[in-house]
Amino acid sequence: MLVLPIHHRTVTVRGHEIAYREAGPVDAPALLLLHGFPTSSRMFRDLMPLLADRYRLVAPDHLGFGRSAAPSAAAFDYTFAELAAITAEFTETVGLDRFALYIQDYGAPLGLRLALAHPDRITAIVSQNGNAYEEGLGAEAWAPVLALVRERTPETEKPVRALRSPAGIRRQYETGVPAAYRDLLDPDAWHHDAALMAREGQDAVQLDLIADYGSNLTLYPAFQEYFRTSRVPLLAVWGEGDRVFVPAGAEAFRRDLPDAEVHLLPTGHFALETHAPTIAALIDDFLGRRVVRGE
Repeated sequence: MLVLPIHHRTVTVRGHEIAYREAGPVDAPALLLLHGFPTSSRMFRDLMPLLADRYRLVAPDHLGFGRSAAPSAAAFDYTFAELAAITAEFTETVGLDRFALYIQDYGAPLGLRLALAHPDRITAIVSQNGNAYEEGLGAEAWAPVLALVRERTPETEKPVRALRSPAGIRRQYETGVPAAYRDLLDPDAWHHDAALMAREGQDAVQLDLIADYGSNLTLYPAFQEYFRTSRVPLLAVWGEGDRVFVPAGAEAFRRDLPDAEVHLLPTGHFALETHAPTIAALIDDFLGRRVVRGE
């Protein structure tokens, strides 16, 4: 396998610096990688080298995350609609005209909003614990979030703040990972995320985004209609131990996309931490059949 370098670049979108990782030939089939909470494009560090000889891979840090600019909540309206609009403009800035999506956690509503706005640009979707169905919401994990969505008060904010604490972030990495795979988890991952989440202003930024998550839930019927009408090729590679987005969310794709390919892996929310080679092989096979050769 030819190992190509990963480039670390920045572009300016709407006056904000957006950092991104890129690898692979510019004329190869493209895959846009959209990360979740509370991480960054760093989550794709093991996946990108495994696919870069065959695909153009582009992984931005969302505004407010990673190395991208993080204007204060007073200076920027942190909603999923705004982040999705910036993502769309980012793709145009870096020259992505048609591409497959890799969506995980927050990356799912951002990518699917982009698909609703520009369905002609999307060649396929890889959903790795990226939800679009109510049955995919883990009841215990979502109880405090839904309480905040219903009413934002100091009382409903308090339990949600714990999600970005060092302990809360580590728990997201470890929950649902069997003992046999636990020593594959890189502690640097959650320490890196915790350091970025501890930056000044992040409390308000992340609370605003979590409080806005209800806007994604109201779009679930529209996302599902998009699946039915577009018949977009979809691969779900899902950590079956995830307690945030449970396996029922992966299985639900088949309701609207009967040809969806679903693989449940013995790991948790951040499946790439333990199963990057497996996921890379599934993506390569899937995109090779459904996009490159058009089967």
